[in-house]
Amino acid sequence: MRGQAARPWALVPVVTASGFAGLGYEIVWTRQLSLALGTEMMAVLGVIAGFFGGLALGAFALDRLIRRSTSPWRVYAVLEAAIAVWGLISVWLLPAAGRALPPLLGTEPSQVLLWAGSLALPTLVLLPATIAMGGTLAALERMTRHARGEARVTSGVYGANTAGALAGTLASTFLLIPTLGFSGTLLCLAGVNALCALAALALGPGAGKADAEQLRPERIRDVRLTITLFATGLLGITFEVLVVRLAAQVMEDTVYTFAGLLAAYLLGTAAGGLLWQRTGREATDGNLRGLLAATAFACIATAALAPYAGRLVEIASPADVFGELAVAIALFLVPATAMGALFGLLAQRVSDQRGSVGAAVGINSLGACIAPLLAAQFLIPAFGAWTALLAVAVGYLLLLPPSRSALLWSALPATFALVLWLDPAPPLTRMPAGGALLAVREGPMATASVVDDAAGTRYLEVNGHFRMGGTSSTRSDYRQAMLPLLLHKAPHRALFLGIGTGATMVGGTQMPGVSVRGVELSREVVDLLPWFVDPQAASVPRLTVADARRYVAADTGQHDVIIADLFHPALDGSGALYTVEHFQAVKRRLASGGIFCQWLPLYQLDMPSLRAIIRGFLDVYPDGAAWLNHYSVRTPMLALIGTRDGGHLDVDALEARLHDPATAKVVRPLGFEASIDLLGQYVGGPRALSAFAGQGPRNTDDYPFVTFDARRNVRALRAAPWSLLLAVMKDIQPDPKELLSDGAVRDALSARLTAYWRARNRFLEAGASLPGDPRGAALIEAASPGLVAALRLSPEFDPAYGPLMGMAKSLLGSDRTAAARLLRRINEAAPSRPEARELLLREFGLRNE
Repeated sequence: MRGQAARPWALVPVVTASGFAGLGYEIVWTRQLSLALGTEMMAVLGVIAGFFGGLALGAFALDRLIRRSTSPWRVYAVLEAAIAVWGLISVWLLPAAGRALPPLLGTEPSQVLLWAGSLALPTLVLLPATIAMGGTLAALERMTRHARGEARVTSGVYGANTAGALAGTLASTFLLIPTLGFSGTLLCLAGVNALCALAALALGPGAGKADAEQLRPERIRDVRLTITLFATGLLGITFEVLVVRLAAQVMEDTVYTFAGLLAAYLLGTAAGGLLWQRTGREATDGNLRGLLAATAFACIATAALAPYAGRLVEIASPADVFGELAVAIALFLVPATAMGALFGLLAQRVSDQRGSVGAAVGINSLGACIAPLLAAQFLIPAFGAWTALLAVAVGYLLLLPPSRSALLWSALPATFALVLWLDPAPPLTRMPAGGALLAVREGPMATASVVDDAAGTRYLEVNGHFRMGGTSSTRSDYRQAMLPLLLHKAPHRALFLGIGTGATMVGGTQMPGVSVRGVELSREVVDLLPWFVDPQAASVPRLTVADARRYVAADTGQHDVIIADLFHPALDGSGALYTVEHFQAVKRRLASGGIFCQWLPLYQLDMPSLRAIIRGFLDVYPDGAAWLNHYSVRTPMLALIGTRDGGHLDVDALEARLHDPATAKVVRPLGFEASIDLLGQYVGGPRALSAFAGQGPRNTDDYPFVTFDARRNVRALRAAPWSLLLAVMKDIQPDPKELLSDGAVRDALSARLTAYWRARNRFLEAGASLPGDPRGAALIEAASPGLVAALRLSPEFDPAYGPLMGMAKSLLGSDRTAAARLLRRINEAAPSRPEARELLLREFGLRNE
């Protein structure tokens, strides 16, 4: 008796571990496939659709075998073994498939072709595993029913399996992948499957043969039950997609954000299944009406809460993982719990009719398979994500079994939905004080908006809080294009990966003789470009809406210069643009003598991620060097620049280009008058960078260090924006020998460059030490000592000389004594430059003697 009592409990860890491995695989496979398909929303959702499609096929195909088997333990063991084997095969298969698909899709596939590829690739390469997964729940239910001697265990098995899925989501995201990488995680998950198979084989012989199957119908004869199972799968995953889409506008949108949202959804569904099992209620139409109405009401409540989720995020400390998880639970827990109980009821009905839950899993998964397409292609474009939540709630109400009480059950949620629809909640885009919202584009990929602040500065925001540039940064954006274009001897073809407001790309079009092409991930961003770029201008380049990784892998052209924009490293998907494999793909697209420039936002990075990126970059570009864009400490940027063929900078050729009238007309307003203005931005060459990066992990497709370093990169946003910049400038010492190959040129420039670099570093330190945000006379008093100190180190350092002269001229109208004093200090620091001395003579008749 003791052994028989223990046997049901022995199945609990098997049921849980099966769910653990299943969701772990889904997370790893989805991320691996997105490297091939791109991170466009429809590609990501296509992976999910393909995954659920495989589950549905497996549930249907294996249902009869599982129902008729006298040893479900053995069937289950075979299924788990098949999943384990395919998990091992996928270590090699998924990267290989990922390399093969982009060239087949091309650089600009139609939506139909991209959808087809997004569905076909995961469906085909994962099919053996997903088919086996589709049968595991039905096998586990039969095993549990036999072990417990009870007919109704479906909801409890589903709840325990989903609880394991919750654990698999968290463990894979927070522990396994950051520690082992994708391949190591797949090996670990395959081990879990093997343990499940062995446990089933060990438990099966002691349990004896399962009861002979009673004569059951081959199909579900209740049409309404079939429709309800399909529709609830469709509505449940649609709800999940919509809430994740809305949450991206107020949360940090990292890999951990998605994991937290998915975990909250799984927590609710697991709790719902287990609670339904615990209550032991009958699967009657009355209970079904109650659960459908409760689910609809909970979805509407989430819609009411969603616009205020931003405040919840602020209260819950978004930089902390547990804070985001708390917000995710607030959005998902109640509706997901109702959905979990609802599926438990429906699955129990199917089990009562047919002796197996397989058909319920298959029909429900088939609906879930279609849900991503419905959300991305119809609901979000037609209604917007928030309004679509109300449509989902109405969908649940339409499933109520007809009766006199159906109107009573639907009255309250329907009224609630109508009130929200007539008086919609405020938009999620946060407005600056005194600002205005000029335009919004909401799509399946992102919500992009154009905002005007109180000072009249126009900027682009994505998902409500990620600023992608604006009118105030145009000069800096142009310099991002000019630096790599000037370093190339004679560029003709330039490719820009990521365009934001389009300013960097448009800056590239100003360079004489250069044709430009741009690639941007978000259609919504491209639609708003006319707010920043004149669409009628002759210099507007050709744009392609595509994932940059997939575009580069599919491209067959050759480019003289490829410039990758600033990609926020913490954002889910951006880390893949900093991997060794992507850098290698870019190198294959460079023409002879070609240059690749990867811009890094130092104000959004932490030191470990920066070092990992540099290590990987140097693996691909052994001659790689680091350059600054400008000397602002508020938005510091670092460029990693490498060449296809190696080689050193030709200073004579650079000087000639700078003095070419057509080029000079473009670059001089940006501060590039002489070669030293550009060479002064040099930070360090390969030896200096290698010493700085040290030993440690590289950011690769298999070990995505930057993606899973998101928590530290989010915290970096809350640090002083110049902190990493100053650390870099302190640790990397530029060497003229690494920059200049010509001995005569090096001898002539070495001392000047060393002085210039020292002045630059002193200038940056002065900017970082400014207290608060001083203006007017307070700014002059606070900033001028540091600028004069920089000028003493190098009189050629224009970023200090120009502002100092501007300060002196501004003082002439308010404090002439202070103006004379400052002019004397400028002239003493840079006596070789005449401007300060001439102004002293002209305004005061004084010589600085």
